[in-house]
Amino acid sequence: MQNNLTVECVVFDLDGTITMSHDTIYQATVRTLKEFKLPADFPKEEFKKKIGMHFEDIFNDFGFTVDNFEEFINIYKSLYFDYIDSTYIYPGAKEILNFLRSEKIKTALLTTKTQDQAEKILNHFKLSQTFDFIMGRRPGIEHKPSPEPLLFICKEINTEPAKTMIVGDSELDIQCGKNAGAVT
Repeated sequence: MQNNLTVECVVFDLDGTITMSHDTIYQATVRTLKEFKLPADFPKEEFKKKIGMHFEDIFNDFGFTVDNFEEFINIYKSLYFDYIDSTYIYPGAKEILNFLRSEKIKTALLTTKTQDQAEKILNHFKLSQTFDFIMGRRPGIEHKPSPEPLLFICKEINTEPAKTMIVGDSELDIQCGKNAGAVT
């Protein structure tokens, strides 16, 4: 059987795909929850299993909500880089990105992190130049698993969803790709 799949673009998730950031996310989340005087005593491993989900859903699973979510995110983002040394790039990730670019395959990043936070993390690890497009949360654009952010990327870099592959570590990534008609 011959496979005629043509991939023009590969879109990667960030956390758990390009970087292993679970400890950083956990530490920054716990510290932010303590600032809000909210429960932060959930099991670390249970929390890590939920990374990739939206914070609101994680907190609901643990039985509480954050009243001022925008303020929570702002504090979380301000604390995140206090723990950045716990994050590392997966072995081989940079080489894969460089290989794809050498083969003239476009690369993009799609993360549920805010745009500014995604760019700051990529700059920290000197990965910004390995992506043709970086897509974090943006006002007016739905988040994964909606197809909207992936379709936005395809439009911006002039490629068809059917010729785009999404690579991620969570159900949100796979659903986003399927919903957009991309290869998963």
